[in-house]
Amino acid sequence: NNWNALAFESELLLAKYKGISVQQLHDIQLPFDVTGKNKERIVQTRVNQAFFRKAVLASYDYSCCITGLKFPDLLVASHIRPWALDEANRLNPRNGLAINALHDRAFENGLITIGTDYRIRISESIKRNKEHITHAYFMRYENEMIQLPKRFIPDPAFLAYHHAERFVP
Repeated sequence: NNWNALAFESELLLAKYKGISVQQLHDIQLPFDVTGKNKERIVQTRVNQAFFRKAVLASYDYSCCITGLKFPDLLVASHIRPWALDEANRLNPRNGLAINALHDRAFENGLITIGTDYRIRISESIKRNKEHITHAYFMRYENEMIQLPKRFIPDPAFLAYHHAERFVP
């Protein structure tokens, strides 16, 4: 009945299992605060990210390029070439895809990609998963064309980069 104590105990066990300290496990200072308080941090914020999101989603008519899902709260303006790697194209809408959160996560992790022919490719690790739900969410889109936007069609060079550098076949 004490979730805070359970969380702390679990971290201690994980650190012990890995043969490291809790400090090393989470880069934290002890004594560890088991009350779950908030901590203030200075973080960098992506300035003009809202512009990128609006431009990308509007060009896809607020619809997922893979599934056609029209629910903006579940859509991401995903960078094809990551924000951190290409400063010149951070806000370029041709470096973006309107994609639902699940497929965005798979795209970011290289489990799916989109070829320069705008066809969806699925990684072998997903293909090996034989669960029905995997087929429903991924396999049914294998080799299908994405829904192209009205404007700002994804730059083939960015798609080639993603396929070559991020996709895990």
